[in-house]
Amino acid sequence: MSGVVSGAVVVSRPRTLVTGAAARVGLATAIEFATRGHDLVLAVRTDDARARCAVDAVRASAIAAGHHNAHIELRPADLNEASAVDGLAASFKGEQLDVVVHCAGRYDARPIQELDSEYVLSHFRVNALAPLMLTTALRAQLAASPLPAGGAVVCFTDMHVEGRMYRDHAAYFASKGALTALVGALALELAPAIRVNGIAPGVVAFPQGCDRDFQARYIARTPLARAGTVQEAAKCAAWLALEASFVTGAVLRLDGGRWLTT
Repeated sequence: MSGVVSGAVVVSRPRTLVTGAAARVGLATAIEFATRGHDLVLAVRTDDARARCAVDAVRASAIAAGHHNAHIELRPADLNEASAVDGLAASFKGEQLDVVVHCAGRYDARPIQELDSEYVLSHFRVNALAPLMLTTALRAQLAASPLPAGGAVVCFTDMHVEGRMYRDHAAYFASKGALTALVGALALELAPAIRVNGIAPGVVAFPQGCDRDFQARYIARTPLARAGTVQEAAKCAAWLALEASFVTGAVLRLDGGRWLTT
């Protein structure tokens, strides 16, 4: 890992793992931490052109912020496969790691009468089991972090699992509900050395191809009268990980007030 020399002491930059880092919130989060001087490990499902473009974008952002020696690397892992999750965790053996941000997720629609066990379990493996197993496996590295606020984990869940659900997403909501519960469970288990918090967005980026009428209706029910941005989500993650030193087990709604409306 790269670092800077101060006298005879090598001072390493903080190092952050972001899952789902190829696009959307994951990419924005990686960029945010890079601009704050972190080295980045981008966990992506496949090493493809989009993933390599993400690496280039994160590196360019680090350089633009004055961090010319930032180390940005790609580690492919299909979080739907237990062996890939184990392999990703094992790849950090003996390495520094200060922050983990769980952005990867499976989100798609299927009417409840068409559900099957593999479809549901896939949501649980990606959205809940992978964050649980990765965080648990990486706890020694995170606990050793020299960051002022200590090692930190941030999980992206969903505001809607708290009681603003909609049709055709039962598997998704069940798995994100599990992740929400895990924020508190992990915060309790890993304290005091590691803080674990969550972010529950409303909409910070509408899914690609999302119906424009749906978007308009959603924004009409949001007091701040707009969707959020992936950059706002990323800044929230960085605040929880790096600055909120007396916050653990919290799930922060990032929803423009959408929770307040029925």
